[in-house]
Amino acid sequence: MAQIVLKHIEKSFGQESVVKDLNLTIEDGSFTVLVGPSGCGKSTTLRMIAGLEKQTGGEIWIGDRCVNQVEPGKRNVAMVFQNYALYPMMTVKENIEFGLVNRKVPKPERERLIKDITEIVGLTEYLHKKPQSLSGGQRQRVALARAMVKSPAVFLMDEPLSNLDAKLRNQMRTELIQLHKRLGATFVYVTHDQVEAMSMGDRIVIMDRGQVQQADSPMNIYEDPANRFTAQFIGSPPMNLLSSTDLTDLRLRGVRERMFVGFRPEKATFATEYREGELQIPARIVTRETLGAEIIYQLESKAGTFYVKTFLKPLESTAEVLVSVAYEDLYYFYENGQRSRSVELVEEPRLLAGGLV
Repeated sequence: MAQIVLKHIEKSFGQESVVKDLNLTIEDGSFTVLVGPSGCGKSTTLRMIAGLEKQTGGEIWIGDRCVNQVEPGKRNVAMVFQNYALYPMMTVKENIEFGLVNRKVPKPERERLIKDITEIVGLTEYLHKKPQSLSGGQRQRVALARAMVKSPAVFLMDEPLSNLDAKLRNQMRTELIQLHKRLGATFVYVTHDQVEAMSMGDRIVIMDRGQVQQADSPMNIYEDPANRFTAQFIGSPPMNLLSSTDLTDLRLRGVRERMFVGFRPEKATFATEYREGELQIPARIVTRETLGAEIIYQLESKAGTFYVKTFLKPLESTAEVLVSVAYEDLYYFYENGQRSRSVELVEEPRLLAGGLV
């Protein structure tokens, strides 16, 4: 096991800066997920840790040594790729064994390692098959087994489940969580899928444009976002954001600029009358998406479009409703995207000026 520390990491391709002054500590034994939109620098960061990309500036520490000048094969890390990277002419056993042979591990030790690892990942009966005869999930297990036999301190995974169908992705997510608990190694996992990030990681690092937006536990990121980007990246639907200038009866103490007022869709309810201590917004239902017990409404108001997530009996589309959100469930963001934690309400807000759309 090993802690990973990135100090002032920079990465440029020509004139394009991909990673900018990145400082990050990945704790020993953690399951850390790097998540963000395409092009945010997460895969590049992973490849720099692996040594497959050379950083333009800064230091990378794995354990107690700086690995800036250490070649990939000597960093004590193993990488699992999106496309599995298996040798098609080799059997499952030969694919797993390949690295051990190159390291001149004695045959009896190789046999023991392969037996133990393939039992863990459920590949024992497939050892003599070739990759083309395996399913996507089985190929991913081969890639994992090949990494595991190296007994690395760090596992690096670059969107390893993106080629699998939804059902198999769910299954493999569970298996990876269990594998992490069993091995106790440091896992660094890259994905653009927020569901994977929230369900798998004990620590999530949200990146955008080569910079860390927030690094924290999944629930802290969801409940206490540091900025507007994080608030809207995590959550399905994402956090609603309405302009304070459109919420004309919402008075904010000491605020002289436009701000964005946010709330999670599940924190909003439908009201039939004025409720003290809550922001209330007249709106019209535009669409209704029924997902089993859960219903997601898209609504239109004078303050803009927003979403409500509820488990109540379905309401008709085009219905005019009154949406209510408790003051304590509101978030406030400046126009530059940073969150304000000091905003106070001046007085009791009333219905949104202008009435229904």
